[in-house]
Amino acid sequence: MQVTERGATRHWMCVCLCWGRRVLIEFKPAATLDVFMRVAVIGGGPSGLVTLKYLLTAHQFLGVEPIEAHLFESDDAVGGTFYARTYEDAELVSSTQLTTFSDFRASKTDGDFMSAKRYVQYLNDYCTHFNLWPNIHLNTRVDSVTRMLKGKHVVTYTAKITGETSEWECDAIAVCSGLHVTPHIPDIPGIEHVPVKMHSSQFKEKKQFGVDKTVMILGSGETGSDLSWMAVISQTKRVVMCHRSGFHFAPKRNLSPILFPILGCKSSGELTVPLDNARASLFDTAYVHPLLRNHTALWTFYNIYVRTFLWLNTGTPEGLDQVVGEPDPQKNHVSRIFFNKSSNAAPYISYPYKHLQPSPTPPTLLSRIRSALIGSTLKDTGGRYIDLAPWPQSISSQGIVTFQNNHRPEWERMRQQTIKPDLVIFCTGYNQEYPFFTAHNASLCSKSGKAARRYAVEHTERDVRGIWNRDDPSVGFIGFLRPSLGAIPPLAEMQAQLWIVQLVAPHWIPRPLDPKDEDHYRLRHPAESRVKYGVDHESYVYQLGLDMDSAMGVMEVLRRGLWERGVGALWERGGGDVTWKKTKEKRRIQNGWKLPLVWGLGANYNVKFRMKGPWRWEGAEEVMETELWRMIKRRRWFWEHFCLSLLPMMIFGPVSLLVWVYASVVGVLVGVDDLRKRQQEKKKGLGVKGERGMGLGSKKEMVNGVEGRWMREKMPLEAEL
Repeated sequence: MQVTERGATRHWMCVCLCWGRRVLIEFKPAATLDVFMRVAVIGGGPSGLVTLKYLLTAHQFLGVEPIEAHLFESDDAVGGTFYARTYEDAELVSSTQLTTFSDFRASKTDGDFMSAKRYVQYLNDYCTHFNLWPNIHLNTRVDSVTRMLKGKHVVTYTAKITGETSEWECDAIAVCSGLHVTPHIPDIPGIEHVPVKMHSSQFKEKKQFGVDKTVMILGSGETGSDLSWMAVISQTKRVVMCHRSGFHFAPKRNLSPILFPILGCKSSGELTVPLDNARASLFDTAYVHPLLRNHTALWTFYNIYVRTFLWLNTGTPEGLDQVVGEPDPQKNHVSRIFFNKSSNAAPYISYPYKHLQPSPTPPTLLSRIRSALIGSTLKDTGGRYIDLAPWPQSISSQGIVTFQNNHRPEWERMRQQTIKPDLVIFCTGYNQEYPFFTAHNASLCSKSGKAARRYAVEHTERDVRGIWNRDDPSVGFIGFLRPSLGAIPPLAEMQAQLWIVQLVAPHWIPRPLDPKDEDHYRLRHPAESRVKYGVDHESYVYQLGLDMDSAMGVMEVLRRGLWERGVGALWERGGGDVTWKKTKEKRRIQNGWKLPLVWGLGANYNVKFRMKGPWRWEGAEEVMETELWRMIKRRRWFWEHFCLSLLPMMIFGPVSLLVWVYASVVGVLVGVDDLRKRQQEKKKGLGVKGERGMGLGSKKEMVNGVEGRWMREKMPLEAEL
């Protein structure tokens, strides 16, 4: 169909429903439409959809003209890897509260963790709610992206149904093609001698395991662990899971330990809150001095804390009910690992080392005391187990596996056994590839033959918050950082917000995006790690909130919650008037006191950063006071409120205060010393070049002192307080 707008003819996508799927019929973006900016979004997963939504609504928030944006998706439906590369009974490992986008919350009937199928439906509902479908072009493959000399980009795309190839010129590119597209298949000599081989992206249902078959899973990440668990509870003969350098199982929910099991105490059976909801932000990310933030002290505390908490609950500090397969010593630290939250496989992996062979070391007295005081409800495997093995070295012509000697207990156990797999599933992840940039980067020139800038396909080239290259802000890579504990979709939402602001309304960014503010949220990956783009979810989200001045301070949130949505609102109504005509207004005033508590005790949900800043959303406070308040209310007093919130606050609050005092004193001394030197130079008649009035009262010079970096962080805080 054709739509005439501003004197130009626009050819829109015509969408029809075929077996519940939207299928592209035709799409021809206008080349002459008079718009403020044109942006192409590549990829229709969560990252692409949320980027498209913010592009199309930017004029409502940022005071700019409407942006024309089009999303290109090669599949016949949105959802990305959640639609195309999931399997039977797959469930998200990140919580519903954290994963859903800030201004489109899940249904009240959704549990704490969505199934992959339900999440795809959520994404479809998101597109419908924000009317994104007219700008989404399914079955459309992006063949290439070329940079023009004048700074624009040309997208060459093909409609897969008709085979027609077209071009579209745009001002910016949002790359949202995702981390999970091109399978990574490591070379294993002799793998051709295994009857059936597949990548995890090809696995769809349990019946693919077969009956009475030996299944070997290559990879110990979340997919590998999940498929190993699915295999061991299916009609398989044997299940072997191979790993390279260890893994760390973590629970999806906070653990529910039993106090004094020796007295016969039992578990309450109540569902605890998801683990990614449990971390309080106050003094963890908010109000942490930069000297402390950039130090390893926070990482060290949480490493000790996690190991201690796991030992108290399950008797082992290496992972949830994990007595074997821990990460290598150089990686076994919370700052260097991705937590594996697909921990259903944990009791099956530990079973042989607990029940089929004697323990090399008898339980210590301390372990016996712990077991008497604290116990956990661990799953009974019914005698079924998963064989943990080192990585395969080779496979003989008879199909028998030889494993690498990793000098671990699993090697000693498996070398005495004959493993001949009937099925091998590669759960070895994906390669980051951008085939649409290949031709341009290979030629390094435009059609005119003159040199043109290459696209930043390496993650190290994206030197501004891992999103864009400092010299090329017109190309944003959204959704390409991986959190150690958290979810990619909410990270992508914050990335889209920051990228679009700097693209069309940079005046909303209050201060330069300093590279020195990036190291604190990065994981410390060993040199040999294949994945080197890990981040701490909480720290990264908070940093982007600071960058956009969207992070509320304590005085702001107290004023908003206790006055504007509490006593002040009641005062405006006349104080004693309790005749409520508007139920919503009544609820808002009654719930205002909850806002500061959720702000301080809750995790860094994206909606926290919609209460102020360029993307201010009127519904943010209500989400905080209702849905997210319920997560705070569900926490248990000792194990969650005290252990996960109050204890870290009690440690890092005073420490951070001491660092603030120290840095303030040092800053004053530096300023005094600087003033003294200026006076001496003035007496000598040397003169000093610089700005007028700079001295003890000048923060600009103090910033350049030995401990001066603290001032750059403190200035926004002082303004806030």
